[in-house]
Amino acid sequence: MPTSAPPATELHLGRRRYDITDRALVMGILNRTPDSFFDKGATWDWSAFWARAEHIVGEGADILDVGAVKAGPGPEVTESEEMDRLLPAVEGRVQRFDLPVSVDTWRASVARESFRAGAVLGNDISGFADPDYLSVAAASGAAVVATHIRLAPRVPDPEPVYADLVGEVSAFLVERAGRALAAGIPPERVVVDAGLDLGKTAAQSLDLLRASRALAGLGYPLLLSASNKTFLGVILDLEITERREATAAAHALGIGLGCRVVRAHDVRGTGRVRDMLAAILEARRAGILEVR
Repeated sequence: MPTSAPPATELHLGRRRYDITDRALVMGILNRTPDSFFDKGATWDWSAFWARAEHIVGEGADILDVGAVKAGPGPEVTESEEMDRLLPAVEGRVQRFDLPVSVDTWRASVARESFRAGAVLGNDISGFADPDYLSVAAASGAAVVATHIRLAPRVPDPEPVYADLVGEVSAFLVERAGRALAAGIPPERVVVDAGLDLGKTAAQSLDLLRASRALAGLGYPLLLSASNKTFLGVILDLEITERREATAAAHALGIGLGCRVVRAHDVRGTGRVRDMLAAILEARRAGILEVR
């Protein structure tokens, strides 16, 4: 297990500087895919996509995250097809909304064009498998998310085995964050993500959620991506459309234990959870409230 460090207190996204000592940021999810696990392509049509974008901005999203290839197995999406899906969405978001835009891609070439279009965060679930990803981000002044994954995106991994789950995930994240630093990306622009459901069983994902305090102790802003995920459904025997309350509980626990970016479908509900936890954490830090 890597040595613990003080939790990160700042996150830099483009020209913005965020104090994340007690207040997490809500990253609103919007996909340009016809087969995403949650909405099943509900925002594939451009009119639906922009209506949904307006909606999550109105709900109070701090960051807008857009992806064009789902993480799980599915039909091949070529590089050119991913760009055709993603770049108009990035450009339109940058033009329409005064919020930082994140791109959910593991291809350096797609990230480069997205950064040119105005995106400021590369959300890469592959753990920087593309060797050019970090140099592209550094040259663009972009922030990055280092995500733990056991195999690779789109590759089934139904029976993952770990000798020391939290220790192995922590070591992976420290090593990948170190790569980002070596590429010239400052620590305030490096985010880590345990990758719940990515090469983890439901029980393993829950264990990593419980270990959020230790993961936040790696010294980088910690991203939580638990919204409506499979592990919640398995643990509580819930269909995708029934996981709203379970998601809120996961978000509350994660924020309380140090997660400071929360990727969410329900932006308004997550924002309310975040605001309540921020009030509690601020009061505790000020000595007004004692939490036992």
